[in-house]
Amino acid sequence: MKTINLASISLVIALISLWSCQKNGNNTGPYAAIKAKFGTKIDPTNLANYANQTKPTYIIKDNTAGNTISNPKATLGRVLFYDKQLSINNTISCGSCHIQKFAFGDTAVASLGVLNGRTARHSMRLINARFGTEAKFFWDERAITLENQTTRPIQDHAEMGFSGQTGRPGLNDLLTKLKGIGYYQELFKFVYGDQNVTEARLQECLAQFIRSIQSFDSKYDEGRAVTPQDQQPFPNFTQQENMGKNLFLMPAQFNQMGIRTGGGLGCGGCHVAPEFDIHPASGNNGIIGNLNAPGIDINNTRSPSLRDIVAADGSPNGPMMHTGNLRGLQAVIGHYGTINVAPGNTRLDPKLRPNGVGQQLNLTQPEVDAVIAFMRTLTGRNVYTDVRWSDPF
Repeated sequence: MKTINLASISLVIALISLWSCQKNGNNTGPYAAIKAKFGTKIDPTNLANYANQTKPTYIIKDNTAGNTISNPKATLGRVLFYDKQLSINNTISCGSCHIQKFAFGDTAVASLGVLNGRTARHSMRLINARFGTEAKFFWDERAITLENQTTRPIQDHAEMGFSGQTGRPGLNDLLTKLKGIGYYQELFKFVYGDQNVTEARLQECLAQFIRSIQSFDSKYDEGRAVTPQDQQPFPNFTQQENMGKNLFLMPAQFNQMGIRTGGGLGCGGCHVAPEFDIHPASGNNGIIGNLNAPGIDINNTRSPSLRDIVAADGSPNGPMMHTGNLRGLQAVIGHYGTINVAPGNTRLDPKLRPNGVGQQLNLTQPEVDAVIAFMRTLTGRNVYTDVRWSDPF
């Protein structure tokens, strides 16, 4: 009588089980839930490069502070950014209002939130959020860091709904919800070594993903890479584009009545090249309306980078300003052409009221056309389609 080899039987059973799982499309192993949800879009054993992206040598501003980008945390941030389960009814994600094909902005004036709620301000584009001196976020700078900003829309009653108001769940309810989801159990274990889901971890990972979104392959960058200073002509620019660049960068000269008599337009005083970020000391730009409420709001002094303000074809990546009331670059330049000092606007940027009166740039059509041509050179290509920043669901 032959002896039964228990080890051989166990091996056969294991192989049959593995074959059965593969045949039925099931994933096994330490990342089974991740593979089942994302397939090849999220692979913990082969992460996309977020941490070591190249940037031009002339880009020196950085608001990262101590939250240095890592591939695992930025990957988790990508999942969180696009996951609609971060809203109370599983309908809205961060990516619903910050859309990749629109430079992570929105074409709606006010973005749609949960249960037909609307954002109180136009959704700000997120291109190159890392590369600026200003560390505060939101149009009114109420978040002291990007980390602080990331979980506020989640807790906004109209946006993603975890407000804890009028019987709605609060942030702790969301954390409990995420802890019960298999792919988050595996992702947090992979990134942090345990499955604990906290607000600080959400903030850390979301901020890393957002800071990883960068655009430095524009016509402007091609010219700046071979030109020592912005003030010098770029060899790859047309005459009109170089004219627009000079007008953008050069301060204006005004008479006592605030009328421009020479120089450029002074745009670079607030939107500082080569990052084209907003100067932290800027006041508001004279647009003081509210989207969903009466009265004025003078506290909107933040701006996204001007990079990718329009698409490659020149169409705007959504309406502009916190009210979304300007629909194109022509309208934006027209606004700055004549600044009215409205009653009660005590925070109008001093650069827009020379000698205490609202500036009048006295623009010509060739100047307007040139500045528009220059601003279109700030638009890149890769950021609109790169899968690292795409929806993994």
